[in-house]
Amino acid sequence: METERRHIVEGVVVNLCRFVLGATFVFSGFVKAVDPMGFYYKVEDYLEAFGLVEWVPSILILFFCIGLAAVEFCVGVFLCFGIRRRVATPVAFLLMLVMTPLTLYLALFNPVSDCGCFGDAWVLTNWETFGKNVVLLLAAWVVFKRPKRIWRFVSYKLEWMVSLYSFLFIFVFSFYCLANLPVLDFRPYRIGVNIREAMEMPPGAKPSVFEARFILEKDGKRREFTLEDYPDSTWTFIEARSVLVEQGYEPPIQNFAMRSVETGEDIAEKVLADTNYVFLLVVNRVEEADDGNIDLVNEIYDYSVEHNYAFYALTSSPRDEIELWSDRTGAEYPFCLGEDTELKTIIRSNPGLLLLKDGVIFRKWSDNQLPDEYDLSAPLDQLEIGQVENVNDLRTIGYVLLWFFVPLALVVALDLAVVRRREEKAKAKQRQQEDSLTL
Repeated sequence: METERRHIVEGVVVNLCRFVLGATFVFSGFVKAVDPMGFYYKVEDYLEAFGLVEWVPSILILFFCIGLAAVEFCVGVFLCFGIRRRVATPVAFLLMLVMTPLTLYLALFNPVSDCGCFGDAWVLTNWETFGKNVVLLLAAWVVFKRPKRIWRFVSYKLEWMVSLYSFLFIFVFSFYCLANLPVLDFRPYRIGVNIREAMEMPPGAKPSVFEARFILEKDGKRREFTLEDYPDSTWTFIEARSVLVEQGYEPPIQNFAMRSVETGEDIAEKVLADTNYVFLLVVNRVEEADDGNIDLVNEIYDYSVEHNYAFYALTSSPRDEIELWSDRTGAEYPFCLGEDTELKTIIRSNPGLLLLKDGVIFRKWSDNQLPDEYDLSAPLDQLEIGQVENVNDLRTIGYVLLWFFVPLALVVALDLAVVRRREEKAKAKQRQQEDSLTL
């Protein structure tokens, strides 16, 4: 009796850990797959912090990001369904064994602001991430030690279908979001957002407090000083930095700027105050941008001139690269300069196109989704694309869940029907054997 009770408790603990771990991996892999370019930028931040970014080709970084998202998602699905236990449990434990000390390093030395494990969907501090990973590491160890205690929801015969469909789904989903735009936008530049309002401090909000710190050197020794204890001129200045003393309110959008390449004037306020339509072409790095659909961009610019709509290109590239782009593509639209990280945040496409009106984001298009002459057949106020796009995140999530779970539910239902039919046949055969023996 005592052994049976211990087995029951052990099974409950293992499966509780299995569901926590599986749900976390599914969520983590899914949000990475939703925004593969966002995860790519985060991995670039890691490599830059460790001085490795120049040694790793961009295409390998991208494949790593998509591959890791797929592994996390599939391992999570395997754990939730109780399949591929000999694969899922050691892989989950290995991932947590790698990620936990890495996040401890991030928490101690803060080379990047957050680990990016949940993308922009749920941003955690480095210490919060480390605490989360410690819990997950313990859960991964429990399921790794007792994989046979994991309850199955799919039989051995059909688990390969769940495995294969999970891999195909997450890969297709990742490449769709990569080729177009993330189907869920967790960033501050979502459709429907008023950029001006997102840059403002609410009345009574307290801003963050920063303190200036100075590193100075004397007689071969370096010390850190503040403004209050700044030493005399016998010390040699090395560097200065700002340290967050008290966390306050930070507006969702802080670094939106549009400095004209021609005049040097920041025209962001004028653009955001324009009550007419404004096309904003975001080309965060013109030297890396895809010019395969540049004819469509030029046609949209001609359309904007014809209907008296403003059209600006926003980039972080130097002037000589902008001139090369204009010569190569025949671009006649004016260029403005913005901050590179902010441009990557605005849209996950290089180039990408936004439609603004009175500071509100009406539409966003990737390079592969640009409107053509059939979409722009009249003034924008007479067209559907001249209205704020109706974006419903819950509906989008519902569609994604339907595409994933409905086929799997059919597989499980088929599995149960087949298993039940086999059991009934086995019972019928056993009865026949018993009757023949009786006779």
